[in-house]
Amino acid sequence: MRNWTSRSSRRRLLCAASALWALTGGVALAQAVPFKIEAQPAAEGIRQFARQAGVQILVQSNAAQGKRTATVRGVLSLDQALDRLLAGSDLTVISNDGKTIILAPPREGLIRTRWATAAAPLETAADPAPPKPEAPSLIEEVIVTGTRSTSRTVTESMAPIDVISAAELTKSGKQSTRDLISTLVPSANTSNSGAGASFAIKTVSLRGLSADQTLVLVNGKRRHNTAILFVNGTTQNGQSPPDLDLIPSSSVERIEVLRDGASAQYGSDALAGVINVILKKSPEGGSMTALYGKTAEGDGETGQVSGNIGMRLGESGYLNLTADVRLTDPTDRGDKTLNTTVMYFPLNAVGQPVKVGTAGSTPDPREATANRHTSHPGSPQVQLFSLGYSAGSPLNDKIDLYSFGTFSSRNTAAWLTFRNPNASNNNVAVYPNGYTPRLFLKDRDFQVAAGAKGLDFLGFDWDLSTTFSRDDVDYYENSLNASLGPSSPSYFYLGALKFQEWTSNLDLTREVDTPVFSRPLFLALGAEYRDDKFEIVAGEPASYINGGYVAPAGSPQAGVVFAGGSQGVTGFPPFSAGSFSRDNISVYANVEQKVTDQLEFALAGRFEHYSDFGDAKTFKLSSRYEILPHLAIRGTASTGFRAPSLQQQHYASSSTIGVIVPPATTTQLYPVQLLPPDNPAAIALGAKPLRPEKSVNYSVGVVAQPLPRMNVTLDVYQIKIDNRILQSGTLGPNAAVSNALASQGLNPQQAAFYYGNFADTKTRGVDLVVDYKTDLGDFGAVRWTFSANHTKNKFTRVVQPPAALAAAGIVYIDRVKIGDLTVGTPKEKYILGADWTLGKFDTNLRLTRYGEVIQRTSLAANDETVSPKLIVDLDLSYAATKAVTVSVGANNLLDAYPDSVRAANRGTPAFAYYNQYAPYGISGGFYYARVAARF
Repeated sequence: MRNWTSRSSRRRLLCAASALWALTGGVALAQAVPFKIEAQPAAEGIRQFARQAGVQILVQSNAAQGKRTATVRGVLSLDQALDRLLAGSDLTVISNDGKTIILAPPREGLIRTRWATAAAPLETAADPAPPKPEAPSLIEEVIVTGTRSTSRTVTESMAPIDVISAAELTKSGKQSTRDLISTLVPSANTSNSGAGASFAIKTVSLRGLSADQTLVLVNGKRRHNTAILFVNGTTQNGQSPPDLDLIPSSSVERIEVLRDGASAQYGSDALAGVINVILKKSPEGGSMTALYGKTAEGDGETGQVSGNIGMRLGESGYLNLTADVRLTDPTDRGDKTLNTTVMYFPLNAVGQPVKVGTAGSTPDPREATANRHTSHPGSPQVQLFSLGYSAGSPLNDKIDLYSFGTFSSRNTAAWLTFRNPNASNNNVAVYPNGYTPRLFLKDRDFQVAAGAKGLDFLGFDWDLSTTFSRDDVDYYENSLNASLGPSSPSYFYLGALKFQEWTSNLDLTREVDTPVFSRPLFLALGAEYRDDKFEIVAGEPASYINGGYVAPAGSPQAGVVFAGGSQGVTGFPPFSAGSFSRDNISVYANVEQKVTDQLEFALAGRFEHYSDFGDAKTFKLSSRYEILPHLAIRGTASTGFRAPSLQQQHYASSSTIGVIVPPATTTQLYPVQLLPPDNPAAIALGAKPLRPEKSVNYSVGVVAQPLPRMNVTLDVYQIKIDNRILQSGTLGPNAAVSNALASQGLNPQQAAFYYGNFADTKTRGVDLVVDYKTDLGDFGAVRWTFSANHTKNKFTRVVQPPAALAAAGIVYIDRVKIGDLTVGTPKEKYILGADWTLGKFDTNLRLTRYGEVIQRTSLAANDETVSPKLIVDLDLSYAATKAVTVSVGANNLLDAYPDSVRAANRGTPAFAYYNQYAPYGISGGFYYARVAARF
């Protein structure tokens, strides 16, 4: 064992600090914590205490030999728990600063001897050690993501992991965990746009991949996906990822982001990585937070109130409750330059109303006063109410019971695209001046988990759990079914989407002594059963039928073939309704071995069987080697898979979106039918049953501490994905698509798309994270962080349609889809943060630079560019009392906007003004005030 003054030993002194300490930021040792420690040899008892208490313990190695620690059970302050632990052990506390505890026998506290941390084996040492060490300058959190072990820290992990603490949640005006992740994690980006129902969900993606290629866990248990399929968006089409907005942010203790493929450890979806949201478990204390803010434009007014409280359950249990309410008004960033050349009320040369589609029109006098502010792109109106809880209690000396869950109700509303008065999707008898549809979503979501865990089941620690979750989304719309004539309703129930998931897990872990290595082998085994169900509920008939209305002779719309179904989003028809389900069972094994003090490795394997497509096998090999006390290299190689979602397999809908209809070269509103892959019309267009995506991931990284209080990680990665499931480009309108739709009784005057395994891709990138703390003496301290990501996506294979379909003009993956994946998100992202604390003041400044984004169109000459942009976030806090902190701040302080869209690409009528491909959104600066109280 190295002398503790060596750099390597000083680094290892940090390894037993836990997330609870980081969460409380220095709460005194009177803070109560649930303990469960059996009487045992002192070395192991001290290690367990350090992990459960969230502190670091230094102890003389020889002093612990031959001694035993006592039983500690129940919710106790750390002082009380320490007294019970050390009773009769002949060990005493010689130093306790609330972060690091130093133990020694009585009268030996000043003896020079070797020291060990509670995160490493306590070994005998013969030579003396220097005097008492100074308190560590950095407290690291024990991570639980990417490993089944419970004593590994971020810098000791074999794969790159980011840890976002609750303190960071409170130092920002971000109202959701999703936005905070995309702000702080270099390879994370948020998609901020979508048409139709997609406006309600903002997705976060890792390493340039899709949002549904990142697995989300809550307390290590799989989080369910949203029922909504992300259709008509920009770069994140065709996905139903978990909705992080529905986890109340005040319930979060920390977030662990594993930036590495982990299908072998956790199953489907973990191609890009894993986001593990850890909920609070404190049995006492609490907080209240109130936030108010609005944008620089004066809209987007937001009020948020949240509360968290911890309570004891009986003598040794805990119950932690959270409630969160957020009300947000919409933002409107449309029609900055009004197009007066588009006529809403055309007249012919003799002053008569012009029928739709005819030429030779002259201005109507109403054109001069027409309201042309008809486009309202921006963020939606949101009413969000969410609850969260976490509870646990010992059943007996060997078994603990636990449960956690979230419950959310969200109402969302957004404007769609304006319909001109004389257009075929309007009826002038109902809306003489045209109309803009407004879509409403009512989302009801919950997840409840319950389980038991204990010790010594055939030598294993065990965890048996079940998680039931459901997401129901009802669709409503203020709109019009022009084909029903003047009797058309203006409010429709469009139907509902429902997704349900029931997952049960058994996890076993133990350490096994082997004759080969001096350190025990860590072994984890487990099994999972999951049952998924997806349901589409049909809307009211008026929302999808074609009433066949014919306008009377002499009217401006006489002879027009009116569009059927509600405009904007058409109701779900009976042919698309139904209930679809599948189940899967999986088993896994995971071993981790410390070969020497410098070298360790881990190997994981998983087998899964799905009822709808068969088997999947995945593997992962990880290793870490400490070259020097301050320098280590790490690497992983893994295979992964993502099962096609039930939504991708069975969802069908119709909507009206912007499409280029030949011979026109500009975007116009046109109905589009999304077909499930097993629909005969889709099969006629080349569709085949969906297969799982398969990946091969490689990652190599360096972990270094070039200076005291500085940590640097640099990771290079490559992710190859075969059979990637993508939404096709817009197929048609042309004769082949019309014939396919008509053969199934669908409106032939539509374009279409569907989902398929359309391509193979390769993603390469690099992540850099630097953390450094500067002590400024009387001027406080600054924690500096710098992170950067460079990611490049490339198509290595694109599926081509059969010759007959290609000759008919069918292209599955066009230049628009290729551009969305290759240049539709920034290749570079840089984040520089400075958190300066001075007395009662805390200033948090963050600069984020996004690289260039290109929005490809069907015509290369019309491609759009979103220029690189610097976004500045600032939060200023003042501790008015020990319990109350007041803050003011800004997200996007300088009110930066993306480039505007050229007039040719805004659509007719205009769909947007600012480019919605911008990863920071189009709403500009948001300015807020916040009050937080702790009790």
